[in-house]
Amino acid sequence: MPESELEAVLTQARRFLEQQKRMYGSTMYLQQTLSDDPHPAAAPVRTAAPAPSVKTPTPVPAAAAPAPRRAAERPSGPKEPWQDASDLKQLNAKICNCLKCSLGKMRTKFVFGVGNPNADLMVIGEAPGADEDAQGEPFVGRAGQLLNKILEAVRFKREEVYIANILKCRPPENRKPHPDEVEQCEPYLWKQIELVKPKFILCLGLTAAQTLLKTDESLTSLRASVHNYHGVPTYVTYHPAALLRNPNWKRPTWEDVQRLRKAYDAALNT
Repeated sequence: MPESELEAVLTQARRFLEQQKRMYGSTMYLQQTLSDDPHPAAAPVRTAAPAPSVKTPTPVPAAAAPAPRRAAERPSGPKEPWQDASDLKQLNAKICNCLKCSLGKMRTKFVFGVGNPNADLMVIGEAPGADEDAQGEPFVGRAGQLLNKILEAVRFKREEVYIANILKCRPPENRKPHPDEVEQCEPYLWKQIELVKPKFILCLGLTAAQTLLKTDESLTSLRASVHNYHGVPTYVTYHPAALLRNPNWKRPTWEDVQRLRKAYDAALNT
């Protein structure tokens, strides 16, 4: 390889590692070497991947869906008071005492959402954890700190985006949400999206993505495409809590949020 090409490759590698350091901190940065690859079977020379296809999820028939997961349905019949909320503050006031499922009786605080009520980007996670339950705000624990770094690495500030979860109350021991809990709580998220009117959505983790997009596809499959949630381009990546358990997933996460940022910039410039 000519010396000039070698220097270009090394410069690119150094830039990538510096980006990783900004996102994940010095400890995790030091654990990542140039030989680290979350997909070891892949060829060592990476070529540019084609732009992800825009994909509108097709609802899975109830008979074909696994029994543990049940898709919530849009509210029908007489309206509930919260459905007429004209802004997020009003919506929060109308639902913060919700006791529709058993989680309402266990919570310390109702975790509504946080951020810019007119955000162009909405970030959606699974459910509150212990820190969130104590403080009443989503993503404030270790996973939240990592999310802030990920957003900052692609030039988003936490206060510029809007952050919410599928569930507003913490499941015991941070277990996966039960179908009946999702069925009762997801309509609140739909209303939040309706009020925020984001131009882009980022789903964090499999539960958030499968629930919002009404699909049973794997996370790998969902990450490979840009989805369409009622006209809003929707991207999927790993949940920050998963990255804390498995640092090898940080590179694909970085690639996911870079694609989102590129599409975001292109949309703003049109």
